Amino acid sequence: MSIATLIGVVVALVVVVILLSAAIHVLPEYERGVILRLGRIQPLKGPGLIVIIPVVDRLTRVNLRTQTYDVPAQDIITRDNVTVRVNAVAYFNVIEPVRSVLSIDDYRFGTQQVAQTTLRSILGQTVLDDLLSKRDQINVQLQRVIDSVTDPWGVKVTIVELKDVVLPDTMRRAMARQAESERERRAKVIHALGEKEAATNLGEAAVVLEKHPAALQLRLLGTLLELGAEKNSTIAFPIPMELLRLFDASRQASGNGQQAPVEPRPAAA
Repeated sequence: MSIATLIGVVVALVVVVILLSAAIHVLPEYERGVILRLGRIQPLKGPGLIVIIPVVDRLTRVNLRTQTYDVPAQDIITRDNVTVRVNAVAYFNVIEPVRSVLSIDDYRFGTQQVAQTTLRSILGQTVLDDLLSKRDQINVQLQRVIDSVTDPWGVKVTIVELKDVVLPDTMRRAMARQAESERERRAKVIHALGEKEAATNLGEAAVVLEKHPAALQLRLLGTLLELGAEKNSTIAFPIPMELLRLFDASRQASGNGQQAPVEPRPAAA
């Protein structure tokens, strides 16, 4: 065999290997092959071993697995004119490979851009209180709006979640003062309700003590016993006002040179 023939055989083998490598493809279970033959769409291929016509066919692999996109932090002005910084995460997957290739140039980039613009649009119509307290409802609304845009592309947006909401320092301090004032208000209300209940109970106790004077003496002795058990250096001893009035009348009578009137006592039986 001449050298020219050998070179021709080698070149032919190389060409055959290149053609076979371009014609034979193996698609995993999570991929599908969209083939354009001379610019015309062909039936969907895969998974497994597929054969295409080199040069004539153009193969595009489409991943059917769920993909994650971390939406960059966005500076958003809420409806009540508060500037916040919000980031989110979106989960999407291709459900119709042919439409994902024919309807849009790059479905990944398109979905990412829609997620960013929708995030700014929806949160710009939301007040700050709803953004902090109704996050689940906002997530559902974001997912529904983004999915309605990507549905013609054969892309399904399954989940959109707000990850973090960063507030300015001034707003954080204002919210802290508001929360503190709210706690003080509730404490005062609870204290007032307690005073009201205590006054009601004292009124009922006064009615009972008025009917049973001996109960007042027992209560007084019980109070003195409690004070003595605490070993206090000062004990407040209650004195009836009638006794003070009697001492005052006696002092005035002694100052005028008169004898203080003595209240008559009932005769002993």
